[in-house]
Amino acid sequence: MARVVLVLALVVVAARLVDVQVLHAGRYEAEAAQETAQPVVIPALRGAITDRSGVVFEMSIPTKMVLADDFQVVHPVAEGRALAPLLHLRASTLARLLSERSGYVPLVRNLSVSQADKVSSMAFPGITMVDTSVNVTTGGGVASPVVGGVNASGNGDAGLEAQYNRMLAGHPGRETILESPLGVQLPGTPVAQKMPAAAGTGLELTLDEPLQYTAEQDLAQEIVASHAKGGDAIVMDTATGQILAMVNLVATPTKPAPTKPAPTNASPPPSTASSSANGTPVRIGPGGPVEEAPTNAAVTQVYEPGSVFKIVTFSAALSAGVITPRTTFVVPDQRFLDGSFFSDATPHPTEQMTATQILAQSSNIGTSFIAQRLGEARLLEQVKRLGFGKTTGLHFPGASPGLIVTAPQWEPTDYVSLPIGQVDAVSALQVLDAFNAVANGGVFVSPKLVRATVASDGTVRPTPPSHRGRVISPTVDKELVAMFEQVVDSGTGVAAAVPGYLVGGKTGTAQIPYDNGRSGYITGAFDATFVGFAPANHPVLSAIVVLDRPVPIYGGAAAAPVFSKIMTYALHRYDVPTSPGLGGKPQATAPTTLTALVRKAT
Repeated sequence: MARVVLVLALVVVAARLVDVQVLHAGRYEAEAAQETAQPVVIPALRGAITDRSGVVFEMSIPTKMVLADDFQVVHPVAEGRALAPLLHLRASTLARLLSERSGYVPLVRNLSVSQADKVSSMAFPGITMVDTSVNVTTGGGVASPVVGGVNASGNGDAGLEAQYNRMLAGHPGRETILESPLGVQLPGTPVAQKMPAAAGTGLELTLDEPLQYTAEQDLAQEIVASHAKGGDAIVMDTATGQILAMVNLVATPTKPAPTKPAPTNASPPPSTASSSANGTPVRIGPGGPVEEAPTNAAVTQVYEPGSVFKIVTFSAALSAGVITPRTTFVVPDQRFLDGSFFSDATPHPTEQMTATQILAQSSNIGTSFIAQRLGEARLLEQVKRLGFGKTTGLHFPGASPGLIVTAPQWEPTDYVSLPIGQVDAVSALQVLDAFNAVANGGVFVSPKLVRATVASDGTVRPTPPSHRGRVISPTVDKELVAMFEQVVDSGTGVAAAVPGYLVGGKTGTAQIPYDNGRSGYITGAFDATFVGFAPANHPVLSAIVVLDRPVPIYGGAAAAPVFSKIMTYALHRYDVPTSPGLGGKPQATAPTTLTALVRKAT
């Protein structure tokens, strides 16, 4: 009987073995594989962001995360001692981690690939790698408010990194690996790759890193010297709208001695071109007197621009034929209008002034007379025609179209307030756009920050040209250019002059309103602005400088000298011919563009 039972048991076991290993082998094999096979996402490298010459602002580099299954580690102290120099950790720290008995211990999250290869070659039991990547900012964070950043999850969270996140991010890949239940790859098991990661597309910006660095230094020096709270500066290629430098800085609460060297990837500026190269560089960043601003304020923040807004009144009045540059007005230094008192910046006797003199001396009262002759409707129309109250076309995250007065909101006092930049709030870039139209022969050209996209295989695709449209007639534009030249030649903007070049532009000094809903202006708080272009006879570059609460407060005293330094460097950097009769290199025989000059230089 016992034998019968034993035989029957063996038959049952054999039948079960046949069932498992023959009849249903495929199903059990699949179930077993599911227990250990795990899909793993392979992160894609983000596309790099570079300047117009390929100098890297921000890039993603491949790394490895080093993991340990400490149940497989037999000699934690010895392994810790051997791994310490490769993982850049203390041997005692590694010994403790390798002894946790948790089965899943991240040792290093972003180890360089070369170091990871050395770790792999040592074949330590229980040590595995997972692909990761890290975003690296180069050059000490130059232009970081424009470039933006990447958050912990690997997505762009500010600036161009956020605006172009989908393009820069690429597409992650997938692979299947065999893991222990604790999530550590089983040693000696193959990897079944399903889909490789596709690297993101990079951006070649219009920015010029050496000019960006120099502009940051020049602006930082003035922020320190004038005790300003911060400032912005932009340099633009007049003909194309390409932004060559966009600076946003803020003062830090403490101001230790400036000791910052130039970033290693910055080209040395010509010795004849920039005073910042001749002095001690300002440390921009943590521990220095000045830091990169948290946002690209030149685009995202608006301010009452002051007298630079007089471009609206003068361009509209000339276009409408209500004045010529020589039209004369009797101008006192103050007036009452609808119960409100207005005055010029400095007292002066009642005098006769031409329209050109009114602009050059920045007379608020004289400008208000021109505005009244022009009329409300034409004033408001010119505000919109010059691009105020509309987005600039950059589509930059957080960019503001500005806040402008409309016909239903019009007050009689706006005949003074609007022309002197006290009721409309605009961005620094919008002000530069309007002046750039004057420099560009009366043709408005939309600003541009991205010059080309660069695919992972190196293919470069230029972005479309900027939108263009005439906003001022050629005849009127020539008159405006000549009038703006007088601002720098003999008016409030003499400190913006650049040796060897004709410069046109305008100063602005504006009270800062309360930002908590309270009406009125903060006592003693002013924004100082200078905006202009050079060479005025054949404009190639335009630029704006804005300082937040400097001392002295005036645009002509605080912002104009910074404009002069930045423009001097830029004109020399691009070998722009000097103006006739002002010395230096002979004048070009044909209108010069930055594109032509750069092509010739290269």
